Amino acid sequence: MHQTFAELLERNSEHAAEFDSRFDDVQDSQHPDVVTVCCSDSRVLQDRMWGNDQPGHIFTCSNIGNRVVQRTDSGEAVSGDVLYPVAHTGTELAVVVGHTGCGAVTATYDALTDGVSEPAGIEHCIDLLKPRLEAGVEALPDDVSRTDAINRLVEYNVDRQVEFLRDSEEISEEVTVVGVVYDFQDVYSGKRGEVHVINVDGETGVEGLREEHPEVESRIERLWEY
Repeated sequence: MHQTFAELLERNSEHAAEFDSRFDDVQDSQHPDVVTVCCSDSRVLQDRMWGNDQPGHIFTCSNIGNRVVQRTDSGEAVSGDVLYPVAHTGTELAVVVGHTGCGAVTATYDALTDGVSEPAGIEHCIDLLKPRLEAGVEALPDDVSRTDAINRLVEYNVDRQVEFLRDSEEISEEVTVVGVVYDFQDVYSGKRGEVHVINVDGETGVEGLREEHPEVESRIERLWEY
């Protein structure tokens, strides 16, 4: 047995002892308060970033590039893992979580500028991101560094995912859609691990967001107001 897996099982024993009674109210059904769409990245601590230790509170999805879009035979649609809690459990808040230094955004940027070769599964994910990032790549200033370009495009990608949810007929207007960036690279002004709000229901202007949401004013920050 791989030693890492054995260690995981040891930690699971600790988890099971701690959480034994916390599943009492959710054993037969779930009604999560929020669905989060995170990027698949080992540095993105998907539930822990919110301090969550409550089963049934957060419906957590993840994929390369924190996408809310999937392709079907009839065209693009809201990804089923995102849509499920909204359509079937009454969830009225969706949060798209990008992160600094995103590898999926980097790969998409490279694909749009220089071309890249990836295995089919990864290429499929990049192909879903390319049409959403193409205009953003074109709008980047000529003198922007590669690192700054990637982190600006992280915001741009979050905006496009929020936009797709809001424009979809499958998502009720009663659902609030928030876009954020999780920072562990000292890019924003806060501490490592902080979440920074960049989009609420399609509003992306920092001043407008701060006026409308003063209760989270200190966490509203953007790198790029394009």
